[in-house]
Amino acid sequence: MRIHLESSHLVAIIAIALFTALMLAIRFRPKSWRGVLCEALIANLGAIAAVVAFEILTA
Repeated sequence: MRIHLESSHLVAIIAIALFTALMLAIRFRPKSWRGVLCEALIANLGAIAAVVAFEILTA
């Protein structure tokens, strides 16, 4: 099975990642740059996983 990611998928990844990072920042209120980095990493990985899962389900 081939996964084809297009520009619309990249827009979705960015939107999901930004929203998730905002929600994590509101919930946990990081005190250091390491906390911010960790939250951003979690948000980006989750966004990529969500878009890839949607692509697999609709393929």
